[in-house]
Amino acid sequence: MKEIGLYIHIPFCISKCKYCDFVSFNKINDMADQYIEAVKAEIEMYSDKLSDYEVQTIFIGGGTPSILDVVKLESIINKIHINFNISKNIEFTIEANPGTLTESKLKKYEQMGINRLSIGLQSFNNEILKKIGRIHTADDFIQSYKMAKCAGFKNINIDLIYSLPGQNLEDWENTLRKVIEMKPEHISAYALKVEEGTAFEKLLDQNKLSLPSDEEDRQMYDMAIKLLGDNGIEQYEISNFSKKGYECRHNLIYWNNEEYVGIGVSAHSYINSNRYGNTMDIHEYVDLIGRRMFPIKTQESKDRHDEMVETIFLSLRLNRGIELKKFEDRFNASILDIYREKIDKLVNQGLLTIEEESLRLTKYGMDVSNQVFVEFL
Repeated sequence: MKEIGLYIHIPFCISKCKYCDFVSFNKINDMADQYIEAVKAEIEMYSDKLSDYEVQTIFIGGGTPSILDVVKLESIINKIHINFNISKNIEFTIEANPGTLTESKLKKYEQMGINRLSIGLQSFNNEILKKIGRIHTADDFIQSYKMAKCAGFKNINIDLIYSLPGQNLEDWENTLRKVIEMKPEHISAYALKVEEGTAFEKLLDQNKLSLPSDEEDRQMYDMAIKLLGDNGIEQYEISNFSKKGYECRHNLIYWNNEEYVGIGVSAHSYINSNRYGNTMDIHEYVDLIGRRMFPIKTQESKDRHDEMVETIFLSLRLNRGIELKKFEDRFNASILDIYREKIDKLVNQGLLTIEEESLRLTKYGMDVSNQVFVEFL
């Protein structure tokens, strides 16, 4: 039986953050009930398509899935179990924001088979949290995190963002050290990117957004790698760090360019060398599902060359890089033979290295990774 990952998109939030460009909506609006029913119907529609697959990971993201009523969430999870083959060794993640978790909700999550939490902290500085549109405080996070630990969760990710407005190296170091004290199993640390259509883009256009310099951004990144690594939370992907054995299996599916299915508005799938993207319009999504039509708006078939290139630049995000034998087994060809000229050039420039049967980015290559990826595109 083939393996696959499953993503479910819950697009509702209490309030939209100023940096967010995901498809999400303030509060659980009057579309929520219709949307949940549509998600369950889309799951049913994939039942036959995925009959030969076993789901290895489930990731419920958003939005803020933890604001969902547990009865609604349970109805989605029941539908997943009825329609898909689920691995006995499932990694099952739900995203949560501080202040949206309760002891009873966490207990219910465990009963439903959820075994991994991803909690959005972003910063330990309350002033910065206000600036970026977060509705929680650092104390709210600490309370939610402690509740999750007391409820028995042994695999928790903490989301952080650096290069935030008003942030300096000292503040970022303070956030990192306080997070380390919490002893999480996994940390995601992303540099702020001002995305199109966000509140931050408008502020930037009006010269009302003061951000750290590129040099400060690089120093913050290097600080995260060193501080976390010194405390047993090793970098395994450009923006992700974990204790040994706690790497996010669901995200590894994306970075290894393996198959996954996305359910919900704006969700994406990669099945049988085809990439699909669902509509980003929630009304259209509900309408199409109501007519038993897949809500796919974009579709792209990948040939062998496309798959090789995508596998290269996705896998190079990982510290371990591209495993040469695994690549050869998948494509029945050696990456060193096909891309010898490009690889030699990048090795000579100090951007790539070949060690222990893997092709991977050097420290310098990690810093300018996009420059490497472009070579293969």
